[in-house]
Amino acid sequence: MPDLNDVRSFLSQETGLATVSTTQADGRVLSSIVNCGVFDHPLTGETSVALVARGAAARVGHVRRGSEVTIAVRRGWSWVGVTGPASLIGPDDIPTGMTDDDVRILLRDIYSAAGGVHDDWDEYDRAMAEDGRIAIFVSPDRILGNIPTA
Repeated sequence: MPDLNDVRSFLSQETGLATVSTTQADGRVLSSIVNCGVFDHPLTGETSVALVARGAAARVGHVRRGSEVTIAVRRGWSWVGVTGPASLIGPDDIPTGMTDDDVRILLRDIYSAAGGVHDDWDEYDRAMAEDGRIAIFVSPDRILGNIPTA
């Protein structure tokens, strides 16, 4: 059975490139390409799959409504998928005990965990604030995949 180490390995191969899917209110699935990484949730400590999304992205509204999230990662003919409930941390979703500055650093850390690098963190912070960027944490309730054994 695949686990989060497999997910981490797959994500590290292409700067975290993966497909994220959520369920719309009418039951249709919405999928898009994102960069994500394996990252410990700052409140629960649970190792999760995390990504940074625009605050206005449809997937954020789906998560607010209770949609589970699936992250699928494919490398060649091998793949691994993580499905579970998701939580949000961002400018409109700052948990008790966290500050705006904690969220700013969290967004940087998730970006880095997804393989991102940046030459100007101040510019990154400005762009994240302008877009209302938000962290999405997917709890790994189910991990499936087709990973060849050695």
